[in-house]
Amino acid sequence: MAKLRTNHTRGGGGGTIVRMGLFAAILSGLVYLFNFFGSAPAANEASPEAGVNVTDFRFAPHSTTGEVVYNPYFALSYSEKYRQAEWVAYELTAERLSQPWVKRSNTFLPDPQLPGKSATPNDYRNSGYDRGHLAPAADMAFNEEAMQYSFRMSNISPQAKNFNKGIWRELEELTRNWAKQNKALYVVTGPVLATKPKGFVGNNRVAVPTAYYKVLLDYTEPQKKGIAFIIPNEVSYEPLFKYAVSIAEVERQTGLVFFPDLLTPQETKNLKEVFNIDLWEFSKRKFELRTQKWNAQD
Repeated sequence: MAKLRTNHTRGGGGGTIVRMGLFAAILSGLVYLFNFFGSAPAANEASPEAGVNVTDFRFAPHSTTGEVVYNPYFALSYSEKYRQAEWVAYELTAERLSQPWVKRSNTFLPDPQLPGKSATPNDYRNSGYDRGHLAPAADMAFNEEAMQYSFRMSNISPQAKNFNKGIWRELEELTRNWAKQNKALYVVTGPVLATKPKGFVGNNRVAVPTAYYKVLLDYTEPQKKGIAFIIPNEVSYEPLFKYAVSIAEVERQTGLVFFPDLLTPQETKNLKEVFNIDLWEFSKRKFELRTQKWNAQD
């Protein structure tokens, strides 16, 4: 580091100048350190990949783990303790859903962005559980890169086979229908990790959640609306609307806070505490497909 140079002058005035110069140098150093460390990601927060503007994810919940990962298509908060995300958040648009679907990847890989230890595809082998997507592959089928991101293990959670292929599939398909009808939805999905897991799978002890949630917010005018679902991680023969709850109820069961940087206090009251099931069109045909066919798939 270069030495501080001072001009020596006679009399008391020179000492004052020197002291003022030292004070200014120290102050400048403090401002530099504040700007440097204040703008850097937290030590346990993964830096976004190149070109990702994290302000685009202002609708994402706050993280309870501090391990937030951003990619160009969705954000997630990773729980190293449970080897999966506590939430995955993204915007699902009618424009993206109208694009031709690319070929499904089917190649599961560890997430190189994770600040902590990742689950691996082998953790699920012979476990009896599917590698269930949180951000569905079909939601990311508008280009090959987005599809590949959806197969990173940070986006995967152990789901009972007939849950994944049954009611979870029904909810995912309806969510895409609702996004098309409403032009766009903010989607937050994750496992309910606040309750004791059903068990663990693999050498990395990936927790098997008891239930999953999906939070949906239509933030478009003229009629903003929200709805959420909490569904046990098991086969279901109940109609999907029976699992509909308020967004606030998911907050109570997960300890998360949804849309804290997006909604005003009045919107929080109107969109999170209440929901109107009549504003969301359910499909009798999909329910029949699930109960008569999808639930029976191996």
